[in-house]
Amino acid sequence: MPRLKKSLPHVALLGYLVVVLFPFLFVLFSSVKKDNNAIALNPFGIPKTFEFSNYVEAWVNAKISTYFFNSLYISILSSVVSILLASMFAFAVTRMRQGQWNKILFSLVLIGMLIPNNALMLPIYTIVRKLHILNTHWALIIPYIANAIPFTIIILAAFMRSLPSEIEEAAVMDGLKAPGIFARIIVPLTVPAMVTVFIVNFLGNWNEFLLANYFLSNDELRTLPVGMVQFRDQYQMNYAQMSAGIVYSVVPVIVIYAILQEKIIEGVTAGSVKG
Repeated sequence: MPRLKKSLPHVALLGYLVVVLFPFLFVLFSSVKKDNNAIALNPFGIPKTFEFSNYVEAWVNAKISTYFFNSLYISILSSVVSILLASMFAFAVTRMRQGQWNKILFSLVLIGMLIPNNALMLPIYTIVRKLHILNTHWALIIPYIANAIPFTIIILAAFMRSLPSEIEEAAVMDGLKAPGIFARIIVPLTVPAMVTVFIVNFLGNWNEFLLANYFLSNDELRTLPVGMVQFRDQYQMNYAQMSAGIVYSVVPVIVIYAILQEKIIEGVTAGSVKG
């Protein structure tokens, strides 16, 4: 009986894993099938012959390569800049003595998270248009950075508060000032938390559709989520190539998780431990 109780959580997790992976496996197998007929005859099975040409057709003819690299560099750049700005702010409000200003500024950040993103659609459009950056990648990069900063500050601030103050005191004794303490001491120690928020921000930017759909009209500037919608319209009868395009959109996320999974776990757990 005790062994059965211990095995139940594992069985439940395995069942959850099957439910989560099943749609992706269906798309993965469909992406290497010959045509719609092969998918209809054997929708959930492994194909007899693997048609990797679907990936070539989707990458070249459907401009998936253009959309892919647009999304990749916009997502990475926005995530990195938001972490850079948020880490400096978090350092200022958690490790520097500014009296009541620390609480006031941090409270303003919390208020910023209470505003729904959809409610900011019109103000963002107005600002972007007045800055004359509409239909450029800056129309996405700047809002992505601004949207990610409040959440990033909260996570990094919680992590920085858990760091012992003796580290800074020793650094001051060695002659380091605030910029040196931040760059040489705090940033290296905060890497796990930074990796965690990088993943969250990257996923948000990578999957974002609304701003990319409304702010970019040039086909060469579009990101992958918007491009996938057009790809579906263009190849609405070729589900094999559609599936190949979907696999392209999932690969970067899987790669990032595989490489940074240890840092992600450290970032989630270390900030809750004091000292």
